[in-house]
Amino acid sequence: MDDLSPATASGDGGSRGHDAGHPTHDRLAALIEQARGVVERQEDDPFGNPVLAIALLVSRRLDEGALGIEDIGLLVQQLRDEAFLSRAKRLRTYVGAAGSDDPDAAVDSRLGLIAERLVRPDPNDSPVPLAQFRAAVQRVRFAAVFTAHPTFALAPEAYRSLAQAASRNESAGAVELPGLDSQRPPVPTLEDEFVFATAAIELGRNAIDKLNAALLREAAKLWPQSWSTLSPCPIVLASWVGYDTDGRTDIGWWDTLRLRLRMKLLQLQRLERQLGALEDPADTLTARTLRAIEAVTAQIEACPSAPDPAQVARFAAALIDRREEAIHDPAQLEADFRVAIAAAPEADRLPLAVAHAGFESHGMALAHTHTRLNSTQIHNVARQRLGIEDSPENPAQRRALLTAINEALDRVQPTPVDFGALLTEQASAARLMMTVAQIAKHVDSASRVRFLIAETESGYTLLVALWLARLFGIEGNIEISPLFETQEALEHGAQVVEEALRSPHWRAYLRKSGRMALQFGYSDSGRYVGQLAATYLVERLRLKVADLLRRRGMTEVEVILFDTHGESIGRGAHPFRLADRLDYLSPARSRATFSQAGIAYREEAAFQGGDGYLLFGTQTLADATIGTIAEHAFAHVTLDEDPIYDEPDFSADFFATIVSGMTALVEDPGYAALLGAFGPALIDRTGSRPPARQSDSGGGGARIKHPSELRAIPNNAILQQLGWCANTLQGLGLAAARHPETFEEFLLKSARFRRALDFASHALAHSDRDVLRAIVLTLDPGVWLDRAAHEADPHRREALVLLATGLERLDLWATTQSMFRRIQADHLALRVAWPDAPRMQLKELLLHAIRLALIERIWLLSTRIPYFSPRHGFTRQDLDDQILRLEIPSALKHLAEIFPKAPDQSVTLDFREPRGLRLDHAYSREDAEIFQPMRRLFELLREISIAVMHDVGAFG
Repeated sequence: MDDLSPATASGDGGSRGHDAGHPTHDRLAALIEQARGVVERQEDDPFGNPVLAIALLVSRRLDEGALGIEDIGLLVQQLRDEAFLSRAKRLRTYVGAAGSDDPDAAVDSRLGLIAERLVRPDPNDSPVPLAQFRAAVQRVRFAAVFTAHPTFALAPEAYRSLAQAASRNESAGAVELPGLDSQRPPVPTLEDEFVFATAAIELGRNAIDKLNAALLREAAKLWPQSWSTLSPCPIVLASWVGYDTDGRTDIGWWDTLRLRLRMKLLQLQRLERQLGALEDPADTLTARTLRAIEAVTAQIEACPSAPDPAQVARFAAALIDRREEAIHDPAQLEADFRVAIAAAPEADRLPLAVAHAGFESHGMALAHTHTRLNSTQIHNVARQRLGIEDSPENPAQRRALLTAINEALDRVQPTPVDFGALLTEQASAARLMMTVAQIAKHVDSASRVRFLIAETESGYTLLVALWLARLFGIEGNIEISPLFETQEALEHGAQVVEEALRSPHWRAYLRKSGRMALQFGYSDSGRYVGQLAATYLVERLRLKVADLLRRRGMTEVEVILFDTHGESIGRGAHPFRLADRLDYLSPARSRATFSQAGIAYREEAAFQGGDGYLLFGTQTLADATIGTIAEHAFAHVTLDEDPIYDEPDFSADFFATIVSGMTALVEDPGYAALLGAFGPALIDRTGSRPPARQSDSGGGGARIKHPSELRAIPNNAILQQLGWCANTLQGLGLAAARHPETFEEFLLKSARFRRALDFASHALAHSDRDVLRAIVLTLDPGVWLDRAAHEADPHRREALVLLATGLERLDLWATTQSMFRRIQADHLALRVAWPDAPRMQLKELLLHAIRLALIERIWLLSTRIPYFSPRHGFTRQDLDDQILRLEIPSALKHLAEIFPKAPDQSVTLDFREPRGLRLDHAYSREDAEIFQPMRRLFELLREISIAVMHDVGAFG
């Protein structure tokens, strides 16, 4: 077992004032040793459950007074802080910053080596021609895309401390902990998301500048007269924060325009700072930049806060009248840049060239712009404006649909877009396209906007989007991209692309733009077919697209491959190293296939929310992250000899078996019951994109009947908190059992297969059958009746019977136990095929056990709540159901109204008559003895969730 003494949990080797020999410290140390002993004694007991046994141990210590809730709170905090420090260490290793006392110098060395290899691929050969070097560095190879999915699962101060801890030199000594009693997050607003994203993007841009400087510095050694004409752009940044309207109602078109203008302002301010740092600032360039900053600032100030016609008219005047002054195309500064670089003293030439490269490659924004909506919104526009009523989901109507939209493309004529039209437009897709038109006309006329369409399962969807772009005159300013995410889309995505390619309009659009953008999602695919199978389906789709373009004779079109994974096992990113993550998402075989077909490709990857932004949380982390990306982007790839590609039948059968196992689990009623029992209450609200059927309190609201009623990230996060990462593990046991020898061989010999199994390895390290079984048993009324039968205290016995009655009414136990047997059988098969796979460590097991003990205490406290008559339709049974589902904030809100803590004003006011009898309806005793302890216990549950999240390494 791992070391788990409380003294090891804080950064300074102490225990925050609870030194060895202190009574509190001694009690906690004794509890830990007792928990260790419970686990060891029950290892060979087929009928025992160490998690329930530890939970019972904790409950008895609390009942006896040997431990208090504050003691448990201290232990949870210590375990959380230990997990925090461990996560910081893993983060440093993840980005490639470990192993050096001077990570900045290490990154500079890595970037210099990349540049040297580009100039001279063979150290014993002569350097490449300038034209070849220019071609290598003056095209985008990789884009990091900052997205705002709901993964802001920590307080901002905790994120900052985590990034700083991961950035410390390894010889610098102890790491400071954040010093927070709670690391739980506030619900982030759109503004919070924007501020978090732009802070990370700024550091990312700094790191890209270092890469570009290394490339230019190496070029200057060989081509001293020509190097300054280069404008490298191998890596760029993009963002959809403020522009992603898929599943969100809190982003108006005015918000999108305001935030887009702020991105423009940040780009101009960045340029102004770079110019101000020169020994001899370029006066003309600086003056034009300052005028543009003033103009854009005025435009932002005029931006409306609502669709008010008078506000919008004032904004239109500021945006359009100052368009030229605000600079709408980076080419407007090109001549000034060239003059400044030519005239600059030697010390200023490289910084100026770097500033020019960053400005030109990102256009009039700190990062490129991605918008997003879903296919239903696109189809609604076609129905409203073109009268196309048929459904693209009906194969019998598909041919007629495609004919109709192609005919519409034949005759469409551009129509003007102004803010008056934007004000009156009701269709969300048309409104977004018109917003993009205004950006293209008045904010940035040179940079293309990515137009991502979620849930694309028909070529018809892409053609409607093209029709809209032509209608509003922005076909050349937009990159229309389908998102393939569901099992159906991943399996038939090539047919969707081919369906669109049959249209001469789509082929002409691609040839004119020179690019075809594709987006691959890992959220829904991962939770419905399993993460391991999802990556197989994505890779197979990539290979099909390469073959399709080759057969269609369209190899001149560059393909953009955008992977919108998250940061950990439940979200699709490799859990151990960023370098492995990049190779896992874009395997060498896939890249080599595109190269051999003569198809240029560009990779893009999402960095999502709080967890993703951590990789750019300090300059040290950002530099290491960009360094690792650059090594991947410039790597020479060949068709590797990985044996997994030589056994396509095994691969197809193995991953199909996982799909079968996971889809069966998803449709199992017990799985939905498990997710919705009290799982949603274990996690905080972590984003402004609402999780379906999750109340503001984080409670469950309506009962979940199917996993689709939850969004993917809360779905995954709940699984982690329940101690079983089913979306990564289910079906793997059966798949391995079908081919045990091949499974073992590929685990040893196939890098591609091993990277996929790294997900399962990490999932198993944070999953435990006994944890899940303990939760399932907690929902079983029979367990509580058994407890009652062994209880001597009549009041406690009555309380346990009441809990059993409530759980019987919820009717969760039968389906969850049946579902557990499904999971257990698959896991047993996996342990046979993979006996040395990781297991959950004691410290994490202890967290889950403590949480079960606290849940029991909350439930028992609820049995002491006085009876009340129905209030506004809210009954005692409703209250009991809420508490059993751990919807504690909502329950406490009701209780505060039904049982007020303080008397009402009638007790003290003078009513001008002799004073009558006053009945004191205050419930201060109930508040102190029941309601407030329930609140504290619930807060402790959520703090345990933070600790578990740190152990896992990400939220969801």
